Amino acid sequence: MPLLTELALATAMVVVTAMIHGFGLLVIGRSLRALDRGVVDAELDPLSWVGAAYTSMVVLGLLALAGIEIWLYAFVYLAVGATATLPDSVYFSTITFAAIGYSDAPLATPWRLVGAIEGVNGVLLLGWSVAFLVAELQRVRHR
Repeated sequence: MPLLTELALATAMVVVTAMIHGFGLLVIGRSLRALDRGVVDAELDPLSWVGAAYTSMVVLGLLALAGIEIWLYAFVYLAVGATATLPDSVYFSTITFAAIGYSDAPLATPWRLVGAIEGVNGVLLLGWSVAFLVAELQRVRHR
């Protein structure tokens, strides 16, 4: 596989996943702001039931976003023939996106650069999620 093809695919995936992530954070943020209208400060204490539910909703939304992005990479790996099966694709994408990276053995050699760039992309998107979570919790705490 030519290097430019591999880089073009990796770049397209970074752009698409960044757009998905940005849109997802926008939806989560706006949904949470709609939910907390009219809630008194005491109810959003992190140790209250409402505060715990609020935090859990943010975390579940962030996990859903990561899941969508992981599955998108997995389907791309399968579509280009970089992996043999869907389970291999999902497994490889998950460990790569989360920067665990046990091995790139399940990935066909011509597509390994896409896998490496997924690792960088995953670290950045997960970092963005953590920053969003911290900012959201600070916003609630200091309302």
